[in-house]
Amino acid sequence: MTSASAQARPMPPAAYNFDPEILREYDIRGIIGKNLSETDAYYVGLAFATYVRRKTGGNRICLGFDGRHSSPALQKAMVEGMMTAGIAVERVGLGPTPMLYFAVKDRKADAGLMITGSHNPGNYNGFKMTLLNAPVFGEAVQEIGRIAAAGDYELGQGTLADFDIQDAYVDRLVRDTKLVAGKSMKIAWDCGNGAAGEIVRRLTKKLPGEHILMYDKIDGDFPNHHPDPTVDKNLADIIKVVREQKCDLGLAFDGDGDRVGAVDEKGNILRCDLLITLYARDVLKRHPGATIIGDVKCSQVMFDEINKMGGKGVMWKTGHSLIKAKMAETNAPLAGELSGHIFFKDGWYGFDDGMYCSIRLIDVLVDAGKPLSVLTDSLPKIINTPEVRFEVDEKEKFSLVSRLVESVKNIAATDKTITVDDIDGARVNTPDGWWLVRASNTQNVLVMRAEAQSDAGLDRIKAMIVKEMAKIGQKPDFEAGH
Repeated sequence: MTSASAQARPMPPAAYNFDPEILREYDIRGIIGKNLSETDAYYVGLAFATYVRRKTGGNRICLGFDGRHSSPALQKAMVEGMMTAGIAVERVGLGPTPMLYFAVKDRKADAGLMITGSHNPGNYNGFKMTLLNAPVFGEAVQEIGRIAAAGDYELGQGTLADFDIQDAYVDRLVRDTKLVAGKSMKIAWDCGNGAAGEIVRRLTKKLPGEHILMYDKIDGDFPNHHPDPTVDKNLADIIKVVREQKCDLGLAFDGDGDRVGAVDEKGNILRCDLLITLYARDVLKRHPGATIIGDVKCSQVMFDEINKMGGKGVMWKTGHSLIKAKMAETNAPLAGELSGHIFFKDGWYGFDDGMYCSIRLIDVLVDAGKPLSVLTDSLPKIINTPEVRFEVDEKEKFSLVSRLVESVKNIAATDKTITVDDIDGARVNTPDGWWLVRASNTQNVLVMRAEAQSDAGLDRIKAMIVKEMAKIGQKPDFEAGH
């Protein structure tokens, strides 16, 4: 630990209005130079610190940042704001978001804030916030905005200290792994030049076997490919390495390391709902009958398999904070999203962590003693699309989906073979399968996915999507997710 008493020139506490677009459902996120600046960071720090003091009665916040070029300056302004509110700021430095979550748990801080643009383009940045035992999202994000708009702050004399948490985090990641000498594997790790690079270097040094590290230099320009493993083209390099180097497994991460992507030894992409199904086989051995949560984008096969294994598959809204809250409500030991956010309460802390998910997938392979492709062969074969995203106007995305929901509900009212689940967007069940359209909470896009039992069925579902989207003035591109 190092202490720091020097504080940058303080800005005056005052009423401040954020651009409403950056106050999102489960974080604060915007575009540098457009609606997010160092001034915004200062007032987010001041307002969040005020919220933490009032909500918890405490005054310790862990603070981390990712590898984007704008992150260090935002951190400097954030520290100013937090200290103005009388907070003891504990900086944990550059690293992935789950390292910040771990720091909050390990140090028993009152709260944590991560400066990160996650998987968004390089000119984005933002703030993910957590309390020690609860996520900060929804109404809490709006409350932080209202605190700033009213200029209603707690004030005091804060302190600043630096903590190197990296080795403690890595030691915790490997503590329970089953990959020991004699059970070595050959694994490729694609860090995408994101914030996980240094942690993956330290992690793989502690694991037996051969490890091929790709793009582990942290670089906010993301020079090799965009750090989003849910988009198939971003996995092209790791697929090539896995095949050419005859690896047992390939693992990839997003820009802040809280999401994971995987390919098997043949280079086939494993969607994250398939990963959750594999994890569930293991978790339900220790938690028979437990609830396991998936978001609305997950395959029906996943929910059906969880139920067959004696678990209770529950579909819920997309969003890492929303899923964490649902886990707490249902005491679920495992949850996940198609986007790669996977949450283990079994053996872990309940937050989304791409590195820990990697360790658990390695353990699945160790236990099975079989190639990853063999483990998935027994699952029902269905045909589905990846997440398909297409841009819309930020201000219109939710109203577009509302209109779509109304339209498909009108169809379902007369056609009893069709049902609509509107828990998060429109998930429409048809005799051929299902399709989903929802508004992203992190980008100005609509997200689509479809699943069917046959190619012909998927074609019919796609035709229905095109017809329904045309009613709200949209023309989807099914190749956008590839």
